[in-house]
Amino acid sequence: MKSARQLALVAAEAMDAKKAGDVVVLDLRRHTPVTDYFVIGSAETLVQLRAVSEGVEEALTEEGVRLLGREGHARARWILLDFGPVVVHVFGPDARRLYSLERLWADAPIVDW
Repeated sequence: MKSARQLALVAAEAMDAKKAGDVVVLDLRRHTPVTDYFVIGSAETLVQLRAVSEGVEEALTEEGVRLLGREGHARARWILLDFGPVVVHVFGPDARRLYSLERLWADAPIVDW
């Protein structure tokens, strides 16, 4: 089994493969007990939003990671995928600006991927 960091990087690469924009990995290990990493990306259309989230699910499932929960849907313009130590956020552009997770968690280090 890969480490949480490695799984976050797999998620980021899966998002990138589906052409997600502005993919960011935040290391939250010192900031919250809820999860170790946030992987955040943007999608321009509802179809892309769905494709990105499905691509991440597929990639992490192939790594043997179980999806614990899914919130939102393409029409909501934000999909959250909870894999335990890695939480993935796929936003439409307006939702990403509204929730601004990078600003909210500004103290968290950004992981190069």
